[in-house]
Amino acid sequence: MEDNKNQLSIELRPDLVPGYSNLAIISHSRSEFVIDFASMLPGHPKPQVGNRIIMTPEHAKRLMNALVDNIQKYESQFGQISLGNVPKGTFNLEDFGPLGGGAKS
Repeated sequence: MEDNKNQLSIELRPDLVPGYSNLAIISHSRSEFVIDFASMLPGHPKPQVGNRIIMTPEHAKRLMNALVDNIQKYESQFGQISLGNVPKGTFNLEDFGPLGGGAKS
């Protein structure tokens, strides 16, 4: 007899349109993490947010663990993912000029 405890059945809504994101802006409060998935495209002055996901700190950590696990599996199959000369995983939006929230003077 198969153990079905670890199986999850999901359904994609027919109206769900797949999106593309090359930028994730992450912020947090004590009670939640907010992840805005956006696209920065040539010729567009501001990134366009396609989705905003709000989750509890516990779910954010579960997502982080799942991403780490999947990246390790990906790299063992396809090789190391190169980030070029980027020294860290975060940056200040202020480094990119005014993005819609106003720039520091």
